[in-house]
Amino acid sequence: MSRIVAPSMLSADFGNLNRDTKMIDASAAEWVHIDVMDGVFVPNISFGFPVIKVIKEATQKFLDVHLMIVNPEKYVTRFVEAGADLVTFHIEAVDSAMECIELIRKSGAKVGISIKPATPISAIESVLDKIDLVLIMSVEPGFGGQSFIGSSVQKAIDLKKIATNRNLELLIEMDGGISADNAGLLYDSGCDALVAGSAVFNAPDPHLEILKMINAE
Repeated sequence: MSRIVAPSMLSADFGNLNRDTKMIDASAAEWVHIDVMDGVFVPNISFGFPVIKVIKEATQKFLDVHLMIVNPEKYVTRFVEAGADLVTFHIEAVDSAMECIELIRKSGAKVGISIKPATPISAIESVLDKIDLVLIMSVEPGFGGQSFIGSSVQKAIDLKKIATNRNLELLIEMDGGISADNAGLLYDSGCDALVAGSAVFNAPDPHLEILKMINAE
């Protein structure tokens, strides 16, 4: 099992975004996570296409773009053009998951689907063989710094079991309230990638914090 850490740029210093991106680029983290929020699907607004392009230019890391927006199918191609290697959309934000999946795939990026804490895995079971990743939200999407929702662990366990039984090459990612304190448990529960924002960027030594997460027991 891979142990990927994806620092969330939502917790970076926006006044020094290039500096913080290069800091992550020099770390052991394999991915850079970018949360895109529209103020409609979630009550906050964050990055758009120009900022993603700047981040892409500052790093060689895999760009993991999480769309917390309504009507994602209207924009997924542009996010890929801006530099996204993986585009994840919310199942709760679309009428047709397959339409969005096909648009992302056609654009040349990997495809992810995210579920909110209250959304069951059954909501996405029918398309698991069409995607590359499931992002389990372990906090309510829209704000950083929230406490981890413990029931998310069982979701990862259940999803891993489904993927194994169906012989799916499916990555499991979790986002929200994650640090070195619970990283070991989450990796052991079936997660391949963990998103961490404040735990990384607020740490005295972000590089060391990332390594602690990767090596957590």
